Amino acid sequence: MILEGIVTTLSPTGEINIAPMGPRVDADMKRFLLRPFNTSTTYHNLRAHGEGVLHVTADVLLLARTAFGQLDPLPPLMPARTIRGSILRDACRFYEFRVVSIDDREERVSIEVEVVHHETLRDFFGFNRAKHAVVEAAILATRTDFLPLDEIEAEFRKLAVIVQKTGGEQEKEAFEFLREHVAKVKKT
Repeated sequence: MILEGIVTTLSPTGEINIAPMGPRVDADMKRFLLRPFNTSTTYHNLRAHGEGVLHVTADVLLLARTAFGQLDPLPPLMPARTIRGSILRDACRFYEFRVVSIDDREERVSIEVEVVHHETLRDFFGFNRAKHAVVEAAILATRTDFLPLDEIEAEFRKLAVIVQKTGGEQEKEAFEFLREHVAKVKKT
């Protein structure tokens, strides 16, 4: 199963990178598989410093912004408990991890990690169709380089109905942020 979340990693100089990531997980969450592209900052950071944190969050606006590096200012952070890294303070739960193995022979790298510590910070909000629609929109918006824009726009029209019917302000703001990104791509 793929669990959509946000991963924080550190560069060799200690700069934080915050990126959306959908690792392959199983129910026990003792190990999981990250699949970043070989050009990503997450991959380069984990190659240099084999530790990071996976966050489960209901904050779809943060997820949308991290997809495009739009994090100024950074969200509230706190130090990781057992590794050198940072935790998103407003996450529902987090999993600190260490890299077990890296297979970077393909464009999508396979990074197997082992969870060394996890905590629950607050309850998960629950299921909301608009939150899921924003996650789908974020995935589509990050694929404008290789998916036809007319197909992306058609999906956005369907997702917009869900966001308008079932979303709150955060979901609507996140969806509009993603829609603006797709519109900018179309103009270029």
